[in-house]
Amino acid sequence: MLDHRAGSSFGELFASLPFKLSSPSTILIAFSALLLVVFLKYLYSQWKSPYRHLPGPPHSSFLYGNLRDVQEDQTASIYDQWVEKYGSTFTYRGFFARRRLYTVDVRAIQYVLNHDYDYQKMEATRYILHVTIGDGVLATEGDKHKTQRKIMNPAFGPAQIREFTDVFLEKSFELRDIWINHIMKNGEWSEIDVLAWFSKAALDIIGLAGRFSLLLSSATMSYETDPNQLVGFNYDLNMLSDSKTNSAELQEALKMVFQLSSASKMNVLRILQAYFPVMRVLPSAFDPGLRKAKKAMLHIGQQLLDEAKKFEIGTGQKGSSMQAKDLLSLLVKSNMSEDVTSSQRMSDEDVIAQVPTVLVAGHETTATSLSWCLFALSQFPEMQNRLRDELLSLQSNNPTMEELSSLTYLDAVVRETLRLYSPVPSPNRVAMKDDVIPLSKPFTDKYGVVHDTIEIKKGHVVTIPIASLNRDKSLWGKDADEFKPERWFNSPEAITAIPGVWGNMLTFLGGPRSCIGWRFAVVEMKALLFTLVRTFQYELAVPADDIIIKRMGLLQKPVVKSRITKGKERDPHMPIRVKLVKQAV
Repeated sequence: MLDHRAGSSFGELFASLPFKLSSPSTILIAFSALLLVVFLKYLYSQWKSPYRHLPGPPHSSFLYGNLRDVQEDQTASIYDQWVEKYGSTFTYRGFFARRRLYTVDVRAIQYVLNHDYDYQKMEATRYILHVTIGDGVLATEGDKHKTQRKIMNPAFGPAQIREFTDVFLEKSFELRDIWINHIMKNGEWSEIDVLAWFSKAALDIIGLAGRFSLLLSSATMSYETDPNQLVGFNYDLNMLSDSKTNSAELQEALKMVFQLSSASKMNVLRILQAYFPVMRVLPSAFDPGLRKAKKAMLHIGQQLLDEAKKFEIGTGQKGSSMQAKDLLSLLVKSNMSEDVTSSQRMSDEDVIAQVPTVLVAGHETTATSLSWCLFALSQFPEMQNRLRDELLSLQSNNPTMEELSSLTYLDAVVRETLRLYSPVPSPNRVAMKDDVIPLSKPFTDKYGVVHDTIEIKKGHVVTIPIASLNRDKSLWGKDADEFKPERWFNSPEAITAIPGVWGNMLTFLGGPRSCIGWRFAVVEMKALLFTLVRTFQYELAVPADDIIIKRMGLLQKPVVKSRITKGKERDPHMPIRVKLVKQAV
Protein backbone atom coordinates (compact mmCIF):
# COMPACT_ATOMS: atom_id res chain seq x y z
CA MET A 1 0.00 0.00 0.00
CA LEU A 2 1.32 3.40 -0.92
CA ASP A 3 1.15 5.56 2.18
CA HIS A 4 3.35 7.49 4.60
CA ARG A 5 4.69 4.30 6.13
CA ALA A 6 6.37 3.38 2.86
CA GLY A 7 8.27 6.66 2.88
CA SER A 8 9.31 6.37 6.53
CA SER A 9 10.82 2.93 5.92
CA PHE A 10 13.27 4.20 3.26
CA GLY A 11 15.92 5.09 5.81
CA GLU A 12 15.83 1.63 7.38
CA LEU A 13 16.12 -0.01 3.98
CA PHE A 14 19.10 2.15 3.04
CA ALA A 15 20.82 1.29 6.31
CA SER A 16 20.37 -2.44 5.79
CA LEU A 17 21.86 -2.55 2.30
CA PRO A 18 24.94 -4.86 2.09
CA PHE A 19 27.03 -2.32 0.18
CA LYS A 20 28.16 1.27 0.62
CA LEU A 21 26.19 4.00 -1.13
CA SER A 22 29.40 5.66 -2.23
CA SER A 23 28.69 6.56 -5.85
CA PRO A 24 25.85 8.40 -7.60
CA SER A 25 25.12 5.40 -9.82
CA THR A 26 24.81 3.07 -6.83
CA ILE A 27 22.50 5.52 -5.08
CA LEU A 28 20.38 5.82 -8.21
CA ILE A 29 20.09 2.02 -8.58
CA ALA A 30 19.17 1.62 -4.91
CA PHE A 31 16.63 4.37 -5.02
CA SER A 32 15.08 3.01 -8.23
CA ALA A 33 14.80 -0.42 -6.63
CA LEU A 34 13.03 1.07 -3.64
CA LEU A 35 10.63 2.92 -5.90
CA LEU A 36 9.89 -0.34 -7.69
CA VAL A 37 9.11 -2.03 -4.37
CA VAL A 38 6.78 0.79 -3.41
CA PHE A 39 5.06 0.64 -6.81
CA LEU A 40 4.55 -3.13 -6.55
CA LYS A 41 3.12 -2.70 -3.04
CA TYR A 42 0.78 -0.08 -4.46
CA LEU A 43 -0.42 -2.42 -7.23
CA TYR A 44 -1.04 -5.19 -4.69
CA SER A 45 -2.98 -2.85 -2.40
CA GLN A 46 -5.18 -1.71 -5.28
CA TRP A 47 -5.86 -5.33 -6.26
CA LYS A 48 -6.87 -6.17 -2.66
CA SER A 49 -8.70 -2.90 -1.99
CA PRO A 50 -12.30 -3.21 -0.71
CA TYR A 51 -12.98 -0.10 -2.81
CA ARG A 52 -12.42 -1.90 -6.10
CA HIS A 53 -16.13 -2.72 -6.44
CA LEU A 54 -17.12 0.93 -6.09
CA PRO A 55 -17.79 3.09 -9.15
CA GLY A 56 -15.97 6.36 -9.77
CA PRO A 57 -14.61 8.77 -12.37
CA PRO A 58 -11.68 7.76 -14.62
CA HIS A 59 -8.32 9.39 -14.01
CA SER A 60 -5.66 10.39 -16.52
CA SER A 61 -2.67 10.89 -14.21
CA PHE A 62 -0.91 8.48 -11.86
CA LEU A 63 0.68 11.32 -9.90
CA TYR A 64 -2.39 13.55 -9.54
CA GLY A 65 -5.25 11.06 -9.91
CA ASN A 66 -8.45 13.12 -10.17
CA LEU A 67 -7.08 16.00 -8.10
CA ARG A 68 -6.30 18.15 -11.11
CA ASP A 69 -9.97 17.90 -12.09
CA VAL A 70 -10.89 19.07 -8.59
CA GLN A 71 -8.26 21.83 -8.67
CA GLU A 72 -9.35 23.17 -12.05
CA ASP A 73 -13.09 23.06 -11.31
CA GLN A 74 -14.32 26.66 -11.40
CA THR A 75 -17.75 26.13 -9.88
CA ALA A 76 -16.93 23.93 -6.86
CA SER A 77 -19.45 21.41 -8.17
CA ILE A 78 -17.33 18.57 -9.52
CA TYR A 79 -18.00 16.32 -6.51
CA ASP A 80 -21.73 17.00 -6.90
CA GLN A 81 -21.49 16.00 -10.57
CA TRP A 82 -19.81 12.75 -9.55
CA VAL A 83 -22.51 12.09 -6.93
CA GLU A 84 -25.17 12.54 -9.60
CA LYS A 85 -23.36 10.22 -12.01
CA TYR A 86 -21.98 7.51 -9.69
CA GLY A 87 -24.34 7.60 -6.73
CA SER A 88 -24.07 8.56 -3.07
CA THR A 89 -20.96 6.42 -2.44
CA PHE A 90 -18.04 6.11 -4.86
CA THR A 91 -14.27 6.45 -5.10
CA TYR A 92 -12.02 8.92 -6.85
CA ARG A 93 -8.24 9.01 -7.09
CA GLY A 94 -5.87 11.09 -5.01
CA PHE A 95 -2.12 11.50 -5.37
CA PHE A 96 -0.41 8.46 -6.89
CA ALA A 97 -3.85 7.31 -8.13
CA ARG A 98 -4.72 6.08 -4.64
CA ARG A 99 -8.44 5.50 -4.16
CA ARG A 100 -10.33 7.80 -1.80
CA LEU A 101 -13.82 7.14 -0.48
CA TYR A 102 -16.48 9.79 -1.09
CA THR A 103 -19.93 9.37 0.43
CA VAL A 104 -22.74 11.81 1.16
CA ASP A 105 -24.47 9.35 3.47
CA VAL A 106 -25.10 11.36 6.65
CA ARG A 107 -24.82 8.38 8.99
CA ALA A 108 -21.45 7.42 7.50
CA ILE A 109 -20.11 10.97 7.87
CA GLN A 110 -21.42 11.22 11.43
CA TYR A 111 -19.66 7.97 12.26
CA VAL A 112 -16.34 9.18 10.86
CA LEU A 113 -16.53 12.57 12.59
CA ASN A 114 -17.47 11.07 15.97
CA HIS A 115 -14.63 8.52 15.90
CA ASP A 116 -11.80 11.05 15.76
CA TYR A 117 -9.18 8.65 17.14
CA ASP A 118 -9.96 6.18 14.34
CA TYR A 119 -10.19 8.76 11.54
CA GLN A 120 -7.49 11.40 11.63
CA LYS A 121 -5.98 13.99 9.32
CA MET A 122 -3.72 12.53 6.65
CA GLU A 123 -0.05 12.49 7.61
CA ALA A 124 0.70 14.53 4.48
CA THR A 125 -1.76 17.21 5.59
CA ARG A 126 -0.34 17.26 9.10
CA TYR A 127 3.16 17.66 7.69
CA ILE A 128 2.10 20.68 5.61
CA LEU A 129 0.40 22.21 8.65
CA HIS A 130 3.48 21.47 10.76
CA VAL A 131 5.89 23.26 8.42
CA THR A 132 3.60 26.24 7.88
CA ILE A 133 1.97 26.97 11.26
CA GLY A 134 3.37 24.40 13.69
CA ASP A 135 1.74 21.79 15.91
CA GLY A 136 -1.24 23.73 17.15
CA VAL A 137 -4.75 22.41 17.69
CA LEU A 138 -5.33 22.29 13.93
CA ALA A 139 -2.46 19.87 13.27
CA THR A 140 -2.40 17.56 16.28
CA GLU A 141 -4.32 14.32 16.72
CA GLY A 142 -5.21 11.82 19.43
CA ASP A 143 -4.46 12.53 23.09
CA LYS A 144 -2.37 15.61 22.30
CA HIS A 145 -5.25 17.20 20.42
CA LYS A 146 -7.67 16.25 23.17
CA THR A 147 -5.45 17.96 25.76
CA GLN A 148 -5.04 21.11 23.67
CA ARG A 149 -8.75 21.27 22.94
CA LYS A 150 -9.72 20.86 26.59
CA ILE A 151 -7.44 23.70 27.64
CA MET A 152 -8.53 26.00 24.79
CA ASN A 153 -12.30 25.47 24.99
CA PRO A 154 -12.94 28.04 27.78
CA ALA A 155 -11.38 30.81 25.66
CA PHE A 156 -14.02 30.26 22.94
CA GLY A 157 -17.12 29.99 25.15
CA PRO A 158 -20.19 32.25 24.83
CA ALA A 159 -19.13 34.54 27.70
CA GLN A 160 -15.78 35.25 26.07
CA ILE A 161 -17.28 35.87 22.62
CA ARG A 162 -19.69 38.35 24.24
CA GLU A 163 -16.67 40.33 25.42
CA PHE A 164 -15.12 40.27 21.96
CA THR A 165 -18.18 41.82 20.27
CA ASP A 166 -16.92 45.35 20.94
CA VAL A 167 -13.63 44.47 19.22
CA PHE A 168 -15.53 43.21 16.17
CA LEU A 169 -17.54 46.43 16.01
CA GLU A 170 -14.50 48.64 16.55
CA LYS A 171 -12.85 47.17 13.47
CA SER A 172 -16.07 47.38 11.48
CA PHE A 173 -16.14 51.14 12.18
CA GLU A 174 -12.53 51.50 11.07
CA LEU A 175 -13.18 49.58 7.86
CA ARG A 176 -16.34 51.65 7.25
CA ASP A 177 -14.36 54.89 7.52
CA ILE A 178 -11.69 53.60 5.14
CA TRP A 179 -14.31 52.73 2.53
CA ILE A 180 -16.02 56.12 2.97
CA ASN A 181 -12.70 57.88 2.32
CA HIS A 182 -12.19 55.68 -0.74
CA ILE A 183 -15.58 56.72 -2.12
CA MET A 184 -14.89 60.40 -1.43
CA LYS A 185 -11.69 60.15 -3.47
CA ASN A 186 -12.94 57.95 -6.31
CA GLY A 187 -16.58 58.84 -6.88
CA GLU A 188 -20.07 57.71 -5.94
CA TRP A 189 -19.66 54.08 -7.04
CA SER A 190 -16.14 52.88 -6.19
CA GLU A 191 -14.65 49.46 -6.85
CA ILE A 192 -13.17 47.83 -3.75
CA ASP A 193 -11.48 44.45 -3.35
CA VAL A 194 -13.52 43.45 -0.32
CA LEU A 195 -11.59 40.19 0.19
CA ALA A 196 -8.33 42.07 0.79
CA TRP A 197 -9.96 44.46 3.26
CA PHE A 198 -11.85 41.74 5.11
CA SER A 199 -8.59 39.81 5.43
CA LYS A 200 -6.89 42.81 7.04
CA ALA A 201 -9.81 43.49 9.36
CA ALA A 202 -10.02 39.84 10.45
CA LEU A 203 -6.30 39.80 11.26
CA ASP A 204 -6.61 42.98 13.31
CA ILE A 205 -9.55 41.47 15.19
CA ILE A 206 -7.56 38.38 16.11
CA GLY A 207 -4.69 40.61 17.17
CA LEU A 208 -6.90 42.55 19.56
CA ALA A 209 -8.96 39.63 20.80
CA GLY A 210 -6.03 37.26 20.99
CA ARG A 211 -3.30 39.50 22.43
CA PHE A 212 -1.12 38.44 19.50
CA SER A 213 -0.16 42.03 18.75
CA LEU A 214 0.67 42.93 22.33
CA LEU A 215 4.44 42.77 22.11
CA LEU A 216 4.71 44.18 18.60
CA SER A 217 4.75 47.61 20.15
CA SER A 218 7.89 48.97 21.73
CA ALA A 219 5.77 50.22 24.61
CA THR A 220 5.44 48.15 27.74
CA MET A 221 2.14 46.59 28.71
CA SER A 222 0.00 48.85 30.82
CA TYR A 223 -3.56 48.42 32.04
CA GLU A 224 -5.72 51.50 31.98
CA THR A 225 -8.20 52.05 34.81
CA ASP A 226 -10.11 48.78 34.80
CA PRO A 227 -8.52 45.60 33.36
CA ASN A 228 -11.91 43.89 33.52
CA GLN A 229 -13.03 46.05 30.59
CA LEU A 230 -10.13 44.99 28.37
CA VAL A 231 -10.35 42.34 25.72
CA GLY A 232 -7.06 43.16 24.05
CA PHE A 233 -4.48 45.50 25.51
CA ASN A 234 -4.85 48.61 23.31
CA TYR A 235 -2.32 47.37 20.74
CA ASP A 236 -3.17 46.62 17.16
CA LEU A 237 -1.62 44.79 14.23
CA ASN A 238 -2.62 47.84 12.19
CA MET A 239 -3.29 45.82 9.07
CA LEU A 240 -6.15 48.13 8.08
CA SER A 241 -3.94 51.20 8.34
CA ASP A 242 -1.02 49.42 6.62
CA SER A 243 1.19 50.66 9.44
CA LYS A 244 4.25 48.47 9.77
CA THR A 245 5.88 50.33 12.62
CA ASN A 246 4.99 47.82 15.29
CA SER A 247 4.24 44.66 13.38
CA ALA A 248 6.58 44.40 10.39
CA GLU A 249 8.11 41.13 11.60
CA LEU A 250 4.77 39.40 12.01
CA GLN A 251 3.30 40.86 8.82
CA GLU A 252 6.19 39.53 6.75
CA ALA A 253 5.97 36.13 8.46
CA LEU A 254 2.26 35.86 7.79
CA LYS A 255 2.70 36.94 4.17
CA MET A 256 5.07 34.03 3.60
CA VAL A 257 2.77 31.51 5.30
CA PHE A 258 -0.27 32.69 3.33
CA GLN A 259 1.70 32.47 0.09
CA LEU A 260 2.47 28.80 0.73
CA SER A 261 -0.84 27.76 2.27
CA SER A 262 -2.84 29.43 -0.51
CA ALA A 263 -0.75 28.14 -3.39
CA SER A 264 -3.07 26.62 -5.97
CA LYS A 265 -0.44 25.01 -8.15
CA MET A 266 0.55 21.43 -7.40
CA ASN A 267 4.29 21.49 -6.88
CA VAL A 268 5.71 18.00 -7.47
CA LEU A 269 8.48 18.34 -4.87
CA ARG A 270 6.00 19.53 -2.23
CA ILE A 271 3.77 16.54 -2.99
CA LEU A 272 6.67 14.10 -2.69
CA GLN A 273 7.86 15.70 0.54
CA ALA A 274 4.37 15.51 2.02
CA TYR A 275 3.95 11.81 1.22
CA PHE A 276 7.54 10.54 1.56
CA PRO A 277 9.46 11.74 4.65
CA VAL A 278 12.78 10.78 3.06
CA MET A 279 12.23 13.50 0.43
CA ARG A 280 12.06 16.22 3.06
CA VAL A 281 15.83 16.48 3.17
CA LEU A 282 15.73 18.02 -0.30
CA PRO A 283 15.71 21.84 -0.35
CA SER A 284 12.59 23.66 -1.50
CA ALA A 285 12.27 27.19 -2.82
CA PHE A 286 9.92 27.91 0.10
CA ASP A 287 12.30 26.62 2.81
CA PRO A 288 14.30 29.80 3.62
CA GLY A 289 11.20 31.98 3.83
CA LEU A 290 9.26 29.39 5.82
CA ARG A 291 12.05 28.95 8.35
CA LYS A 292 12.27 32.69 8.79
CA ALA A 293 8.49 33.06 9.09
CA LYS A 294 8.16 30.23 11.57
CA LYS A 295 11.05 31.50 13.66
CA ALA A 296 9.47 34.96 13.78
CA MET A 297 6.05 33.66 14.83
CA LEU A 298 7.51 31.36 17.49
CA HIS A 299 9.69 34.18 18.82
CA ILE A 300 6.66 36.45 19.10
CA GLY A 301 4.66 33.59 20.62
CA GLN A 302 7.28 33.09 23.33
CA GLN A 303 7.23 36.78 24.23
CA LEU A 304 3.46 36.79 24.40
CA LEU A 305 3.43 33.66 26.55
CA ASP A 306 5.96 35.12 29.00
CA GLU A 307 3.89 38.30 29.40
CA ALA A 308 0.63 36.36 29.79
CA LYS A 309 2.20 34.20 32.50
CA LYS A 310 3.47 37.27 34.35
CA PHE A 311 0.02 38.79 34.26
CA GLU A 312 -1.67 35.58 35.44
CA ILE A 313 0.83 35.12 38.28
CA GLY A 314 0.55 38.77 39.28
CA THR A 315 -3.23 39.13 39.13
CA GLY A 316 -4.58 35.61 39.32
CA GLN A 317 -4.40 35.21 43.07
CA LYS A 318 -7.56 34.19 44.84
CA GLY A 319 -9.79 37.22 45.35
CA SER A 320 -8.16 39.34 42.67
CA SER A 321 -10.57 41.44 40.57
CA MET A 322 -8.10 41.86 37.71
CA GLN A 323 -8.89 39.55 34.86
CA ALA A 324 -7.63 39.68 31.27
CA LYS A 325 -10.08 38.54 28.63
CA ASP A 326 -7.96 38.03 25.54
CA LEU A 327 -7.63 34.54 24.06
CA LEU A 328 -4.02 33.93 25.02
CA SER A 329 -4.46 35.03 28.64
CA LEU A 330 -7.56 32.84 28.94
CA LEU A 331 -5.58 29.95 27.49
CA VAL A 332 -2.75 30.47 29.98
CA LYS A 333 -5.22 30.82 32.86
CA SER A 334 -6.97 27.59 31.87
CA ASN A 335 -3.64 25.78 31.49
CA MET A 336 -2.46 26.92 34.94
CA SER A 337 -5.74 26.02 36.64
CA GLU A 338 -5.57 23.81 39.74
CA ASP A 339 -8.22 21.62 38.11
CA VAL A 340 -5.72 20.59 35.43
CA THR A 341 -3.21 17.90 36.42
CA SER A 342 0.43 18.28 35.38
CA SER A 343 0.06 15.43 32.89
CA GLN A 344 -2.87 17.24 31.24
CA ARG A 345 -1.18 20.61 30.94
CA MET A 346 0.05 21.92 27.63
CA SER A 347 3.77 22.53 27.34
CA ASP A 348 5.05 26.03 26.57
CA GLU A 349 5.76 24.81 23.03
CA ASP A 350 2.14 23.69 22.64
CA VAL A 351 0.80 27.01 23.90
CA ILE A 352 3.10 28.96 21.59
CA ALA A 353 2.00 26.80 18.65
CA GLN A 354 -1.55 28.13 19.03
CA VAL A 355 -0.41 31.65 18.06
CA PRO A 356 0.26 31.00 14.34
CA THR A 357 -2.61 28.48 14.28
CA VAL A 358 -5.23 31.00 15.36
CA LEU A 359 -3.70 33.81 13.29
CA VAL A 360 -3.74 31.81 10.06
CA ALA A 361 -6.81 29.61 10.47
CA GLY A 362 -8.93 32.21 12.21
CA HIS A 363 -8.87 34.98 9.66
CA GLU A 364 -8.76 33.58 6.12
CA THR A 365 -11.95 31.58 6.50
CA THR A 366 -13.94 34.51 7.90
CA ALA A 367 -12.60 36.98 5.32
CA THR A 368 -13.52 34.60 2.50
CA SER A 369 -17.02 34.02 3.89
CA LEU A 370 -17.70 37.75 4.24
CA SER A 371 -16.59 38.29 0.64
CA TRP A 372 -18.96 35.62 -0.66
CA CYS A 373 -21.74 37.17 1.42
CA LEU A 374 -21.35 40.54 -0.33
CA PHE A 375 -21.06 38.69 -3.66
CA ALA A 376 -24.48 37.13 -3.03
CA LEU A 377 -26.12 40.30 -1.71
CA SER A 378 -24.78 42.26 -4.69
CA GLN A 379 -26.80 40.04 -7.02
CA PHE A 380 -30.04 40.37 -5.07
CA PRO A 381 -30.82 44.05 -4.26
CA GLU A 382 -34.15 43.11 -2.66
CA MET A 383 -32.38 40.84 -0.16
CA GLN A 384 -29.76 43.51 0.46
CA ASN A 385 -32.47 46.13 1.12
CA ARG A 386 -34.41 43.80 3.41
CA LEU A 387 -31.28 43.11 5.44
CA ARG A 388 -30.40 46.81 5.61
CA ASP A 389 -33.91 47.70 6.81
CA GLU A 390 -33.63 45.15 9.61
CA LEU A 391 -30.21 46.39 10.66
CA LEU A 392 -31.37 50.03 10.68
CA SER A 393 -34.32 49.05 12.87
CA LEU A 394 -31.86 48.64 15.71
CA GLN A 395 -31.25 52.09 17.16
CA SER A 396 -27.79 51.41 18.57
CA ASN A 397 -24.59 51.54 16.51
CA ASN A 398 -22.96 49.29 19.11
CA PRO A 399 -25.20 46.25 19.48
CA THR A 400 -24.49 43.55 22.01
CA MET A 401 -24.01 39.93 20.99
CA GLU A 402 -27.58 39.25 22.09
CA GLU A 403 -28.92 42.11 19.98
CA LEU A 404 -27.04 40.83 16.94
CA SER A 405 -28.49 37.38 17.58
CA SER A 406 -32.01 38.83 17.67
CA LEU A 407 -31.76 40.04 14.05
CA THR A 408 -33.39 37.10 12.32
CA TYR A 409 -32.73 38.04 8.70
CA LEU A 410 -29.07 38.79 9.46
CA ASP A 411 -28.84 35.35 11.03
CA ALA A 412 -30.45 33.79 7.94
CA VAL A 413 -28.06 35.61 5.57
CA VAL A 414 -25.02 34.45 7.56
CA ARG A 415 -26.30 30.88 7.69
CA GLU A 416 -27.05 30.80 3.97
CA THR A 417 -23.62 32.23 3.13
CA LEU A 418 -21.83 29.63 5.22
CA ARG A 419 -24.00 26.86 3.78
CA LEU A 420 -23.56 27.76 0.11
CA TYR A 421 -19.97 29.04 0.26
CA SER A 422 -18.20 26.85 2.77
CA PRO A 423 -14.56 28.08 2.94
CA VAL A 424 -13.21 24.53 3.39
CA PRO A 425 -15.10 22.25 0.96
CA SER A 426 -13.70 18.75 1.38
CA PRO A 427 -11.14 17.86 4.07
CA ASN A 428 -9.85 14.30 4.29
CA ARG A 429 -9.51 11.73 7.06
CA VAL A 430 -7.43 8.56 7.05
CA ALA A 431 -8.51 5.34 8.75
CA MET A 432 -6.18 4.37 11.59
CA LYS A 433 -7.49 0.79 11.66
CA ASP A 434 -9.62 -1.63 9.64
CA ASP A 435 -13.25 -0.71 10.15
CA VAL A 436 -16.82 -1.02 8.89
CA ILE A 437 -18.72 2.25 8.37
CA PRO A 438 -22.51 2.10 8.80
CA LEU A 439 -24.88 3.67 6.27
CA SER A 440 -28.34 5.23 6.57
CA LYS A 441 -29.24 4.04 3.08
CA PRO A 442 -27.81 1.05 1.16
CA PHE A 443 -26.05 1.61 -2.15
CA THR A 444 -25.48 -0.57 -5.20
CA ASP A 445 -21.92 -1.15 -6.42
CA LYS A 446 -20.84 -1.35 -10.05
CA TYR A 447 -21.49 -5.11 -10.09
CA GLY A 448 -25.10 -4.68 -8.93
CA VAL A 449 -24.46 -5.84 -5.35
CA VAL A 450 -26.31 -3.95 -2.60
CA HIS A 451 -24.31 -2.84 0.49
CA ASP A 452 -25.57 -1.43 3.79
CA THR A 453 -22.07 -0.82 5.19
CA ILE A 454 -18.67 0.24 3.81
CA GLU A 455 -15.61 -1.87 4.56
CA ILE A 456 -12.50 0.21 5.02
CA LYS A 457 -8.86 -0.73 5.56
CA LYS A 458 -6.23 0.99 7.68
CA GLY A 459 -4.57 3.77 5.70
CA HIS A 460 -7.52 4.39 3.38
CA VAL A 461 -8.76 7.94 2.94
CA VAL A 462 -12.31 9.22 3.49
CA THR A 463 -13.25 12.65 2.13
CA ILE A 464 -15.65 14.69 4.28
CA PRO A 465 -18.15 16.18 1.78
CA ILE A 466 -18.81 19.54 3.45
CA ALA A 467 -19.84 21.40 0.30
CA SER A 468 -21.80 18.47 -1.12
CA LEU A 469 -23.88 17.86 2.02
CA ASN A 470 -24.50 21.60 2.36
CA ARG A 471 -26.03 21.56 -1.14
CA ASP A 472 -27.54 18.08 -1.24
CA LYS A 473 -30.91 18.40 -3.01
CA SER A 474 -32.27 15.34 -1.22
CA LEU A 475 -31.82 17.24 2.06
CA TRP A 476 -32.30 20.89 1.11
CA GLY A 477 -34.70 20.64 -1.81
CA LYS A 478 -34.44 21.37 -5.53
CA ASP A 479 -33.28 24.95 -4.88
CA ALA A 480 -30.25 23.82 -2.84
CA ASP A 481 -27.83 25.56 -5.24
CA GLU A 482 -29.58 28.91 -4.86
CA PHE A 483 -28.89 31.67 -2.33
CA LYS A 484 -32.13 31.89 -0.35
CA PRO A 485 -31.85 33.17 3.23
CA GLU A 486 -35.61 32.68 3.61
CA ARG A 487 -35.13 28.91 3.69
CA TRP A 488 -33.95 29.24 7.30
CA PHE A 489 -37.38 30.42 8.44
CA ASN A 490 -38.85 27.08 7.42
CA SER A 491 -35.92 24.73 6.93
CA PRO A 492 -36.59 21.15 5.85
CA GLU A 493 -36.72 18.47 8.53
CA ALA A 494 -34.18 16.35 6.63
CA ILE A 495 -31.27 18.70 7.41
CA THR A 496 -31.44 17.83 11.12
CA ALA A 497 -29.59 14.64 10.20
CA ILE A 498 -26.51 16.60 9.11
CA PRO A 499 -23.93 16.08 11.91
CA GLY A 500 -22.70 19.68 12.10
CA VAL A 501 -21.82 21.55 15.29
CA TRP A 502 -23.87 24.61 14.21
CA GLY A 503 -26.82 25.43 11.99
CA ASN A 504 -27.62 21.95 10.62
CA MET A 505 -24.79 22.31 8.14
CA LEU A 506 -21.30 20.81 7.91
CA THR A 507 -19.35 24.05 7.45
CA PHE A 508 -17.79 23.91 10.93
CA LEU A 509 -17.70 20.09 10.89
CA GLY A 510 -18.99 18.12 13.87
CA GLY A 511 -17.85 15.76 16.60
CA PRO A 512 -14.72 16.20 18.73
CA ARG A 513 -12.82 17.84 15.82
CA SER A 514 -15.45 20.49 15.03
CA CYS A 515 -14.19 24.05 14.58
CA ILE A 516 -13.30 25.41 18.01
CA GLY A 517 -13.82 29.01 16.90
CA TRP A 518 -17.25 28.76 15.27
CA ARG A 519 -18.93 31.12 17.73
CA PHE A 520 -16.14 33.65 17.23
CA ALA A 521 -16.55 33.47 13.43
CA VAL A 522 -20.36 33.75 13.41
CA VAL A 523 -20.54 36.78 15.73
CA GLU A 524 -17.60 38.43 13.93
CA MET A 525 -19.40 38.08 10.58
CA LYS A 526 -22.62 39.50 12.02
CA ALA A 527 -20.84 42.49 13.59
CA LEU A 528 -19.03 43.48 10.40
CA LEU A 529 -22.12 43.02 8.23
CA PHE A 530 -24.16 45.05 10.74
CA THR A 531 -22.01 48.13 10.21
CA LEU A 532 -21.13 47.74 6.53
CA VAL A 533 -24.57 46.87 5.15
CA ARG A 534 -26.16 49.74 7.10
CA THR A 535 -23.64 52.12 5.56
CA PHE A 536 -23.13 50.97 1.98
CA GLN A 537 -24.97 49.69 -1.07
CA TYR A 538 -23.26 46.96 -3.10
CA GLU A 539 -23.20 45.71 -6.68
CA LEU A 540 -20.79 43.48 -8.60
CA ALA A 541 -17.90 45.15 -10.42
CA VAL A 542 -17.78 42.28 -12.96
CA PRO A 543 -20.42 39.83 -14.22
CA ALA A 544 -21.26 37.11 -11.69
CA ASP A 545 -20.08 34.33 -14.01
CA ASP A 546 -16.68 36.04 -14.29
CA ILE A 547 -16.01 35.27 -10.61
CA ILE A 548 -14.86 31.69 -10.30
CA ILE A 549 -14.06 29.55 -7.29
CA LYS A 550 -10.42 28.54 -7.04
CA ARG A 551 -9.10 25.84 -4.75
CA MET A 552 -6.09 27.26 -2.88
CA GLY A 553 -4.65 24.87 -0.36
CA LEU A 554 -7.49 23.74 1.91
CA LEU A 555 -9.66 26.76 1.05
CA GLN A 556 -11.74 27.82 -1.92
CA LYS A 557 -11.48 31.50 -2.80
CA PRO A 558 -12.87 33.91 -5.40
CA VAL A 559 -10.84 34.79 -8.50
CA VAL A 560 -11.87 36.97 -11.45
CA LYS A 561 -11.44 34.85 -14.57
CA SER A 562 -11.08 37.77 -17.01
CA ARG A 563 -8.26 39.27 -14.95
CA ILE A 564 -6.04 36.20 -14.97
CA THR A 565 -2.94 36.96 -16.99
CA LYS A 566 -1.91 34.18 -19.34
CA GLY A 567 0.77 32.03 -17.73
CA LYS A 568 0.44 33.84 -14.44
CA GLU A 569 -2.06 33.16 -11.68
CA ARG A 570 -4.05 36.01 -10.24
CA ASP A 571 -4.29 36.49 -6.49
CA PRO A 572 -7.75 35.82 -5.07
CA HIS A 573 -9.93 38.90 -4.90
CA MET A 574 -13.56 39.99 -4.89
CA PRO A 575 -14.22 43.29 -6.71
CA ILE A 576 -17.42 44.95 -5.48
CA ARG A 577 -18.74 48.41 -6.36
CA VAL A 578 -19.65 50.30 -3.21
CA LYS A 579 -21.85 53.35 -2.69
CA LEU A 580 -22.98 55.21 0.44
CA VAL A 581 -26.65 54.69 1.23
CA LYS A 582 -28.73 57.83 1.77
CA GLN A 583 -29.00 57.33 5.51
CA ALA A 584 -25.20 57.24 5.78
CA VAL A 585 -24.53 60.38 3.74
